[in-house]
Amino acid sequence: MQQTATAAPMVYLMQNYVNYNLWANERLITWLRTKPEDVVSREVPSSFPSIQKTLVHIWQTQRYWLSILRKDNAPQTYDEYTGTLEDTYDGILEQSRELADFIGAMSPEAIHDTTLIVSPWFQSDFQNFEYIIHTVTHSTYHRGQITTIGRNLGFTDAPMTDYNFYNVNGKN
Repeated sequence: MQQTATAAPMVYLMQNYVNYNLWANERLITWLRTKPEDVVSREVPSSFPSIQKTLVHIWQTQRYWLSILRKDNAPQTYDEYTGTLEDTYDGILEQSRELADFIGAMSPEAIHDTTLIVSPWFQSDFQNFEYIIHTVTHSTYHRGQITTIGRNLGFTDAPMTDYNFYNVNGKN
């Protein structure tokens, strides 16, 4: 859902930010689909040992935070992943659309509401917009790692996925 800047500023920013995340993931996956599957899956020194494993981490983390924002009874945690590279591409794109659609439908009150999280790793009680910002920032961080891994594998044509580039050239 495309919003205009005339909406409440925080609502606009959150909806624009998750739409940016979807756009950036679409650009990244479109680019990666032009690369040899064996190279995209090749293990290299990095925080996650391949582009595919980094994509799975982005996907699972977005899924976790969406389950928190939806206030699911049991947050979606990390599963061992055994799917194909194409499954990974399809999954992260589908999940990014789901995130954008959910945030696009949130009321201003829900965006400003707080959500208590008690997990084995941390406890927090922040406003939902902070969790949204974290989710997209986390994905952005790892998209940068994917670009760097790709560069180390010989890919020199990574797409531009900066937020400002989206705001200037990427919106529909």
